[in-house]
Amino acid sequence: MFELAWPASLLLLPLPWLLRWLLPPAKRPEAALQIAFLARLQRLNAGQLSAARTHRRSAPLILIWLLLVLAAARPQLLGAPLPPPSSGRDMMLAVDLSASMDTRDMRLDDQPSDRLSVVKHWLDALIEQRTGDRIGLILFGTRAYVQSPLTYDLHSVRQWLDEAFIGLAGRDTAIGDAIGLAIKRLMEQPTNSRVLLLVTDGANTAGGISPIQAARLAADEHIRIFTIGVGAESQGNTDLMSLLEGNADPASDLDETTLQEIAKITDGAYFRVRDSASLASAVERIEQLEPSLRSGPATRQALPLYHWPLAMALLISLLWSSPSLRRRLHAD
Repeated sequence: MFELAWPASLLLLPLPWLLRWLLPPAKRPEAALQIAFLARLQRLNAGQLSAARTHRRSAPLILIWLLLVLAAARPQLLGAPLPPPSSGRDMMLAVDLSASMDTRDMRLDDQPSDRLSVVKHWLDALIEQRTGDRIGLILFGTRAYVQSPLTYDLHSVRQWLDEAFIGLAGRDTAIGDAIGLAIKRLMEQPTNSRVLLLVTDGANTAGGISPIQAARLAADEHIRIFTIGVGAESQGNTDLMSLLEGNADPASDLDETTLQEIAKITDGAYFRVRDSASLASAVERIEQLEPSLRSGPATRQALPLYHWPLAMALLISLLWSSPSLRRRLHAD
């Protein structure tokens, strides 16, 4: 599709005629030799110049001006629409797969459900909304592993999250190691887009670095950490396995103080999740605090054409300035 990038330049078209009309005519020097019949000769010469000859002599100048104005308007050909640039935030998700995440003290679709299933459901909704962002997935238990590096392929991240299961990374909780692994993945990304979402239901019981120490390192790298503490406070829904392991109230293992301190150090936020509704509210709040940088409008690749009228104007100017052509025009 042909278009003019600067169509307002066409307003310059009448400029030479306006200047000719507004400015006074140039003064001609008086002849040194006074001839009595000079006026008669001038009238005779004027009568010999026809209107057609005058137009023929000024035509090249008019064409040059038209070509220059057209070049200034920057004509261009627009190609097919290009896909919008993929730009946004870099967010790592760190999900706890320790044994306590199997506790069935929450509800999903009005049915009793374990904590991990509810977390998967609402994180899946969060990932789906992060259009234009790169998402990475860390799964941690006794150890922390990168299940997915930062990627725009959100469908694959959602699938890997759905396939995660209790005990995949061990049955303990290495919160500090999960934060440290996220730092390694985020530290080389732009400083204004580094985000970590940490989901756990316990306290740090494994790993080689403490959560607070890891949080300070994250703050030094300008990484914001949003922590989500999962677990109902009621003791009535404790499953048999938790009772056999000596955890009469699984929510008592949740170290809220540490999670709050992690969020405070990194200028993030802490969310306490007691049921599916509160987790949905936390996900919505995180979306507000760290909105996805949506893709901009589609653009088109432009092929500039201004050099063609500019080259034609230059060529006609060179021809017009040649002595032989000027003599021929004057002779005609």
